Amino acid sequence: MTIIRTIPENEAVGEVAEIYADDVESLGYVPTHTKAMAMNPAAYGAFQALIRSVAKPLGLRRYELVTLAAARGTRSQHCRLAHGAKSLKLFDEEQLERIARDYTGAGLTDAEVEMMRFAEQVGRDAATMTEADSQRLRDAGFTDQEIVDIAIAASARVYYGSALQALAVDVDTPPTLGEPLRAALVDGL
Repeated sequence: MTIIRTIPENEAVGEVAEIYADDVESLGYVPTHTKAMAMNPAAYGAFQALIRSVAKPLGLRRYELVTLAAARGTRSQHCRLAHGAKSLKLFDEEQLERIARDYTGAGLTDAEVEMMRFAEQVGRDAATMTEADSQRLRDAGFTDQEIVDIAIAASARVYYGSALQALAVDVDTPPTLGEPLRAALVDGL
């Protein structure tokens, strides 16, 4: 449980109220992670702009796969559960469970598996990465911009998940996640 006193929904005004309203519109509720990060609306907005700048060129499928893998590397339940719920728009529950437990045998393309492997390593220990790690993405067919966007997307997830973990923010389980998928997302860490 975090010691951060977040702004209650009924007291939110200005930018914070807008941030909360966006979550209510898209998710049906305001997760605890949004409330914590909305304590600095400018930083929250900058993060969202960064995500949009890489998610659009990567495409939603690739972006969500990178996010799930980087969150796996950082062991972020917050991000795995939140993006697991978002990924239900892209994958059926059975495939998403397989991706959460072992993406290498989940029916993804070889390029997607390599991309997830790279993103997971960014989340786990980017300091140990070498040119060979990026070369594997190139060998899988990714362009220079795609390689940079994958690295940025994974690194952004490391930032967000690490901030939530550092603040001991409570982990929400999105109501759209069934128990088997929730377990796969959490146990797959």
